[in-house]
Amino acid sequence: MKPTPLPFPGLPGYQLLDSGNGEKLERFGEWVLRRPDPQAIWAPKLDPWEWGKANLSFERESDRGGRWEGDAPKEWEMEVGSCKVMVRPTPFKHVGIFPEQASNWAWTEALREKLENEGVERPRMLNLFGYTGAASVLAAQAGWEVTHVDSSRASMDWAAENARLSDLPSDSIRWMLEDAMKFAGREVRREKHYHLVLLDPPAYGRGAKGEKWEFSDGIASLLEDCKTILEPSGSAGIVLSAYAIDFSALALSNLFSDWGGELEAGELALPEESENRFLPCGYCFRWSRV
Repeated sequence: MKPTPLPFPGLPGYQLLDSGNGEKLERFGEWVLRRPDPQAIWAPKLDPWEWGKANLSFERESDRGGRWEGDAPKEWEMEVGSCKVMVRPTPFKHVGIFPEQASNWAWTEALREKLENEGVERPRMLNLFGYTGAASVLAAQAGWEVTHVDSSRASMDWAAENARLSDLPSDSIRWMLEDAMKFAGREVRREKHYHLVLLDPPAYGRGAKGEKWEFSDGIASLLEDCKTILEPSGSAGIVLSAYAIDFSALALSNLFSDWGGELEAGELALPEESENRFLPCGYCFRWSRV
């Protein structure tokens, strides 16, 4: 038996060219990047000289980050479906977009279509740990009423920049510079409701006012709050992505065990161009009431 990842719909402008020896080789628009990935424990398929042609290579300097070397610009625009994002390589090896999330963006659109068939003209979506906002921008363009929450001012500014690049009106997304747990708790007390909640939390993090987030301590109670703020009838959903955590997929699926509804669980993964091989990108759980 071979593990089967969740379907990847593809992402125009992006390619995973190769992976191995703890690295991945990717194309974002016209630029090829080489950066670390601890999941890539196998041998690469492409010759070393192909890897050497990368426009940017990440050089780790410590466990806290590193630097990029090469001839690519410091930032560039890239089309992601119907929106545009600013790709900006950071000292933490991230570039502002996670291509594997395209699978969740497709699932979000399918849920919107279900809600439209149920007569919901503008469903409400809450994007917690929203980072640079590709999911929020795509959803707003598709007709969702979006609330985007992140505790980092830099990430929030980046997300707003992506919204402007995508020609969204300034009031099309509700921007909240907040700690995710505190915001969800307040929404429970306010009796606010959403048709969809997206969760892509880090293993560790800090809130807008120094609040400490640890996945192991917070995820169960946060999920319960998210369940409470879902619309009480009709179609609704929660998407949880998790990466670099010390839990099995079975342990995480047990968080949904008494919810009823439908649970789709698996791994987000990116297919390589050079081989029928997938690079794992974390667990994903998609619960829905249909």
